[in-house]
Amino acid sequence: MAGIDVVGDLLARDRRSRDPALVTPDGRERTAHDLITNGYKAANVLRYLGAREGSTVAVDPTPGLHATLAFLGAARLGAAVRFDPDAGVAAGDRVVVVPVADGSALDPRPGTNIAAFGGPPERPETTHWEQELWSENPATPPSTVSPSDPVVRGEGGTVSHGRLVDAAEAAATEHGIDPGTRVVVRTTLADSRTVAAGVVAPLARGGVVVLTDAAGETDPESTSLGDLAVVDGPDAEPPEPARVDVASLPDLTR
Repeated sequence: MAGIDVVGDLLARDRRSRDPALVTPDGRERTAHDLITNGYKAANVLRYLGAREGSTVAVDPTPGLHATLAFLGAARLGAAVRFDPDAGVAAGDRVVVVPVADGSALDPRPGTNIAAFGGPPERPETTHWEQELWSENPATPPSTVSPSDPVVRGEGGTVSHGRLVDAAEAAATEHGIDPGTRVVVRTTLADSRTVAAGVVAPLARGGVVVLTDAAGETDPESTSLGDLAVVDGPDAEPPEPARVDVASLPDLTR
């Protein structure tokens, strides 16, 4: 992908435009300019909470707006993302980003900061993610990230920026993801192959990421939201005319 060596390159200022880049589960559309600006803001919130190059940010794996922004912001900083908040708390990750309903049940050790989205948190020590995000400075934070640095951590191992970008390029080429292609994410972000095919590939190619809040199986009677669905397993029956089955893609942790 020309000009994309690490995930943070997706937020380069010269990529800002008024073309659509992301659609949230409520149907609201964000432009590339909006997404990049909010990606910078997310990076700055995470940095304020202690995320740095080499640290890890645990993020809710449901494909929603704030999970996507937290992933892009962390990648911009050089922090890896673990799409498993409970494992992140257990591992002592620097920041954990979760829905507000889940935040009160977490019991982090000292050194782990919780940020909750979806409304104000009950506990005063929990950061209200949206409040900080929308008021944050949109300037890009400084960082030095290389393709060999980790960008996603999971049970199976760690995926580097370079490997994730290469997997996104392969998925985009094989499945015809081009400018304007609407890629519908209908499975969890916990699988790094979903992140590659469903988020990085369309953003790098000038396509549109369509988020569905899908955490499990696809309802075959649901309405088509785009051109290509990202699903998990051969039994999934998305309403979109084409699909990418992440279970059939190479394991990025090996």
